[in-house]
Amino acid sequence: MSIIATIMNTSTGLPIQKMAFGRMPKPRGSFTLESGELVKAERIDVGKPAPGKFVVPVSVWVTPKK
Repeated sequence: MSIIATIMNTSTGLPIQKMAFGRMPKPRGSFTLESGELVKAERIDVGKPAPGKFVVPVSVWVTPKK
């Protein structure tokens, strides 16, 4: 089962894209965005699922260079 995470921009606070990971991403881990830019995960937030749901919201915060 893969983890669907929202990639968030630390400077604007806006979502950049959604990304699927095979397992929970690690802080300081690197990955490539759809734009082709290599970024590092600065912070990973794991939320609480909504009542009656099993899907947990995951946010990965990055600082793109653009």
